[in-house]
Amino acid sequence: MKSAVLTSVKNIELQQIDIPTLKNDEVLIRVKAVGLCGSDVHYYEHGKVGNFIVEKPIILGHEASGDIVKVGKDVTHLKEGQRVSIEPGATCGECVHCKEGRYNLCPSVEFLATPPYDGAFCEYIAMRADLVFPIPDSMSYETAALVEPFSVGVHAIRRGDLQPGETVIIMGMGPIGLVTAAAAKVAGAKMIIGVDLEQNRLDVAKEMGATHTINLREEKLEEKVNEYTNGFGVDLAIETAGNPKAVQGTLSSVRKGGRVAIVGMSPQDEVPMSISSMIDKEVDIKGIFRYHDTYPTAIEMLASGKIDIEKMITNEYPLAETAEAFERAIHDKTNTLKIMIYPS
Repeated sequence: MKSAVLTSVKNIELQQIDIPTLKNDEVLIRVKAVGLCGSDVHYYEHGKVGNFIVEKPIILGHEASGDIVKVGKDVTHLKEGQRVSIEPGATCGECVHCKEGRYNLCPSVEFLATPPYDGAFCEYIAMRADLVFPIPDSMSYETAALVEPFSVGVHAIRRGDLQPGETVIIMGMGPIGLVTAAAAKVAGAKMIIGVDLEQNRLDVAKEMGATHTINLREEKLEEKVNEYTNGFGVDLAIETAGNPKAVQGTLSSVRKGGRVAIVGMSPQDEVPMSISSMIDKEVDIKGIFRYHDTYPTAIEMLASGKIDIEKMITNEYPLAETAEAFERAIHDKTNTLKIMIYPS
């Protein structure tokens, strides 16, 4: 099969490799669409993300969908020909985190496109059957691939305990911020404030669920939040930008007794935050790491027709042009949100 292999920093080669050998509890999937994630770009550009370091050639890509073409002999709930979305993290099921139901914290997880595990920028992939979810006939392969980043947004609003009728601010309208806005809309938020430096991203945010926006190049965060909430502040503030100032902005935007959810990974490990504000407001602060138990809900939410998540797709490339897709993501951040790659 054809595969796009990262052989060294900023070097992707199209190679012919063997189709994966199927285990009894797996299904073989012909990959139809894969979203390009920010973590993929970090591996391509820097050779690492945090403590995860690329030490040998690797296939990137973990936001994937496709068709089942073969079923392992122990798999009974799936069949050939089904169109599916793929959850990319195989956890152990035995550690304390898995048994508590928070399998996203499993230390033994084998996550697609996270060294040393290959991802989905290839024609076929073998996946454990419990990580494969059929999608409705009405759902496109593109939307099915975007179930993965959308799951981050679903997990963020769950961890943030967002209730119908509440107000939420989302700092950063990149792909994760956009899907979080979409998830908040479907969950019944009354007011969704999208914050960014780029107007084109704020325009897309309006299409995907944001009711209000703040352009930080032209407007002051606290002034606009006070205007939109009559000086009260938001119930839930979510940071998705991975920016220290955005983290600090969550505290200034949230009301007393409100909640803060941190999704974005800042390039610096330590970010100054006002302890006096945390105490004075008695704010609950929660970290968000990937997701758990989101796929059935996320598929149902996206199938409802309440949001069009494909509005965030700005570019499309065949597998042979995967390297060009990465370069576009690096050098045209202003006009690029989500790039979709088609292995088949």
